[in-house]
Amino acid sequence: MKKIITNFILLIIILFITLIALLSTLGFETDKFNKFIIDRSSQTKNINLELDKIKFKINLKELSLFLETNNPKIAYREVSIPVKNIKVFVDFFSLLDIDPKITKTSLTFQELDIVQLNKLSQIIKPSNFKSLLNNRIKEGKLISEVDIFLTEKGSFKDFIARGTIKGLKVDLQNNLSFKNVNLGFFADKNDILIKNIFGELEEIKISDGDIKVNLENGVHLVSNFKSKFDFNKDLLSKYSKYLDKFALVKDFKNLKANLNNNLTISFDKTYKVEDYNYKISGNIEKGNIKFKDPIKYVFLEKEIKSLQISNLNLSSNIKKNEINFKAEGKYALNLSDFMSISIENNSKNDLANLILDFDFDESLQVDFINYKKPKNSIASISLNFEKAKNTFKINGLQYQEAKNLIKIKDFVFKKKKYSSFRSIEVFTKNNEFLITNNNKIEIRGKKFDASNVAKYFGNKGGENIFQELNRNIEIDFENIKVPMSEKLKNFKLIGEIKRGQFTKISSKGDFGGNNFLDISLKKDKNTNKKYLEIYSDLPRPLLAEYSFFKGLSGGKLLYTSIIDGTLSNSKLKIEDFKVINAPGVVKLLSLADLGGLADLAEGEGLSFNLLEIDMEKNKNFLKLNEILALGPSMSVLMEGYQDENNVTSLRGTLVPAKTLNKMIAKIPVIGNIVIPKEVGEGLFGISFKMKGPKGKIKTTINPIKTITPRFIQKIIDRNKVAK
Repeated sequence: MKKIITNFILLIIILFITLIALLSTLGFETDKFNKFIIDRSSQTKNINLELDKIKFKINLKELSLFLETNNPKIAYREVSIPVKNIKVFVDFFSLLDIDPKITKTSLTFQELDIVQLNKLSQIIKPSNFKSLLNNRIKEGKLISEVDIFLTEKGSFKDFIARGTIKGLKVDLQNNLSFKNVNLGFFADKNDILIKNIFGELEEIKISDGDIKVNLENGVHLVSNFKSKFDFNKDLLSKYSKYLDKFALVKDFKNLKANLNNNLTISFDKTYKVEDYNYKISGNIEKGNIKFKDPIKYVFLEKEIKSLQISNLNLSSNIKKNEINFKAEGKYALNLSDFMSISIENNSKNDLANLILDFDFDESLQVDFINYKKPKNSIASISLNFEKAKNTFKINGLQYQEAKNLIKIKDFVFKKKKYSSFRSIEVFTKNNEFLITNNNKIEIRGKKFDASNVAKYFGNKGGENIFQELNRNIEIDFENIKVPMSEKLKNFKLIGEIKRGQFTKISSKGDFGGNNFLDISLKKDKNTNKKYLEIYSDLPRPLLAEYSFFKGLSGGKLLYTSIIDGTLSNSKLKIEDFKVINAPGVVKLLSLADLGGLADLAEGEGLSFNLLEIDMEKNKNFLKLNEILALGPSMSVLMEGYQDENNVTSLRGTLVPAKTLNKMIAKIPVIGNIVIPKEVGEGLFGISFKMKGPKGKIKTTINPIKTITPRFIQKIIDRNKVAK
């Protein structure tokens, strides 16, 4: 009996296991649940459902019962929905009730192509998503499943959608498309996960991508993907219309890079962007930029026509109102050798900070201190500056090449005008000095190469960027190298600067050999006029930048000027000097066929007792009221101007001294100038005109038989003064 009971129980267990196995695999086919499912689905408006027989099954994983049917006919708003399989999960105990409860419905859809997706879009309300389906998605296939979870009362609780998309092509705009896209997705009421994204955004290959979207409080999106591209000139020109706002990018001729991208965006409930963070890291393998308009810098001998990049590792973090960027690698200018470079840029709101370290092997020249770096001598440059809305500050600049060193600290510009600085150090072959700015500006050093300084004073004009500079100043140099290879020792200057201009100067320097330089400047407090006086026992160093005085030797110089704003009235006087091999003078004498004087000017030189220039200057226009040169061999009287375009125009009279002396000797009464007719015999001299820009001045001459009484009167007046 016991054995029978045992076998019976065992049989029941076997039958139960077999039943469970059959119900979990093959199921039990029936049509008794059709009306139940159709009635429940009809509770949702606009849904029509037709079913064949339904299988009753058990889900062992979830320990629940479900009803399954294949290939049902479902229509929503008369649009057919291609469902491959439906599973309806029923609460087991509710089967004992009159009204069973559905806990979950699972739908497995047939593979859809783009045509079917467009048809299904008819059931979607007008939106950007519907526009995307109808107008932008051109190719692709969708395989998906959806689980719909219901509450105990049968209302919607949640859903889970999962699936894959293959061969997707989306036209974005203006023939720009995202194609060959494959991805997998998972979504529920609060989250969307798109993973394993691979595709091509034109020539940009996207791989290992994912997108996570959280919908619980607004919209929070996180995406990671890799991008790889290799652009050449033709491809970049293809996308030039997208790059109108990025002039530098449009100049790229090729660009090859591998990048890792991370994007985070937060939207509020109205889908307005609240915050975002875009991180980029990777490597630019190579890049070549050819500038449409070559870049010119005053310190560079050659203009920059192209920039090359190689193996540049970068990382960037772009946030709302904040950008952080770092890069390190190699660069080259104009297809030269590659040099090291490191860049760090941090921007927040209106404040940007750039830290730049790089090696530099191109030619470089700083004329003000007469420093020149030869090509292929490598210099190390470090720059740290900040830029705010109206402020530009150089926190630190260090330039080092061989034994040459230049340092600048805390140099500040506001509204493109100087505001303040802390210190400037210069140590080069010909310079060794320090400039500090505390209670006053102090410039002290052992040596300073001022060979080219004169050209900066000769090219004044434009806006004064030092209008905010108001300081006392002291200068003390042991040695100054000045033009014409002269040296100035023990130069000292005490002065005052207001609104970027000197208002007071007292200085002295020693040329050696009992030759000195004295400069003084005073300001009249009542009229605001400034009175400048310069005396030099050696005129050449002060006049070296002016081609008019080229070839001048010896003499003593006195320059006085009354300065009233942009207007100045000045007089220059040089005594007892020679002109040797001056191209302009030699050409003039040769054209006039004054051979003896021309030979003399090219040999020992033409001696002059006196040169006086009376001139007026208003901004960039210089009027030469009178230029008078008197000498034992010849005398010259001129007048003219130099305009804002550096065009010089001179006209005057040149007379050999013998002719002039003969004329004056025959004048019966000094002061009452009447030229006798008998003196007019023969050629007295020449009149001439000179006009043109620097280096292209044209000269014309005309022989004359009479000399103006004004010329003779000037000669007589100067002779009286000399006596």
